Amino acid sequence: MRGYRFTHFTVQAKSKFDELFKIFKQLITHTSGDVDEALDWMKELDKEYELTNKDYTINDFIDELKKRGYLRNKNDGKGGMSITPKTEQEIRNNALEHIFGKLKKGASGNHKTKFTGKNGEETSDDLRVFEFGDSPQSISMIDSIKQAQINNGVEDFQLTENDLLVSEQEYKTQTATVLMIDISHSMILYGEDRITPAKMVAMAMAEMIKRNYSKDSLDIIVFGNDAWPIKLKDLPYLQVGPYHTNTVAGLELAMSILRKKKASNKQIFMITDGKPSCLKENGEYYMNSNGLDRRIVNKCLTLAAACKRSKIEITTFMVANDSYLQNFIDEFTEANQGKAYFTGLKGLGEMIFRDYTNNKRKKI
Repeated sequence: MRGYRFTHFTVQAKSKFDELFKIFKQLITHTSGDVDEALDWMKELDKEYELTNKDYTINDFIDELKKRGYLRNKNDGKGGMSITPKTEQEIRNNALEHIFGKLKKGASGNHKTKFTGKNGEETSDDLRVFEFGDSPQSISMIDSIKQAQINNGVEDFQLTENDLLVSEQEYKTQTATVLMIDISHSMILYGEDRITPAKMVAMAMAEMIKRNYSKDSLDIIVFGNDAWPIKLKDLPYLQVGPYHTNTVAGLELAMSILRKKKASNKQIFMITDGKPSCLKENGEYYMNSNGLDRRIVNKCLTLAAACKRSKIEITTFMVANDSYLQNFIDEFTEANQGKAYFTGLKGLGEMIFRDYTNNKRKKI
């Protein structure tokens, strides 16, 4: 028998552009879309770590970014460059691979549930006896023949109605998710950048849903003194502001969005690092950063309970480890009968992905 003997295997190395582009995508997210600042960082890194060489310089990299359509000149008369929609797409892809790994594209994009029956959408591995009204297409012929052999023997083989087995059909359910991102000032305090990981998670979630759960919906809102929705294309440019934390406004907006959705599963993922410290009532702001103000806390608990009545589960991801917030989050989670994680920043994306994909409950 003839064959082939392989003596060595050569791995094709990434081009210098690809190596630098990976760094550039991370920096452009960190700088909230500021191209000039990102390139300044790259130049400093090049000086310290020799990212480029005489055959391929930073200027060559910038020229190639323009040629490939990742950068364009600003039209504001002030000069400088900005990223393009093509770059925004690459940043989302980068976030997806960084946080969730490489995921296969799903055909229909729905979450499977534990419910089975005659009118499901996808064949499962479970079998049951044929019943009147079952579709002939649902009959598992191989399993039915095996069953007939067991019931009647091999020598006197016969296949009767009592031998027929059908494959159960799994129901699927659509999910509507609102991702709430805290953009209060504390998200960059104490020397820790918490907003960049939150943006990475949001971009990865959006890309993951687009590829794998095409019938699901994801809305993204941010909350500081107020709350407002943002578009997917705005995520790379998202920045924190000199804001307090109006969790109430975020929850009210999320509930308003989800009320309009027809999906059977509705949920809120809230990424925050601080206590609620702001309310807006009758056009006036009420703020209190000292401790957990019961006036604000009670309003949050009221909304959490209202979400429960509307079958909207809230999962809170507290990207801080302050012990004094534990009681509030426990109280908030109990009011909603939802879930909470004190995650820090490490593993945040993996936790959200696991929580999202494990949502298999069917709510009517």
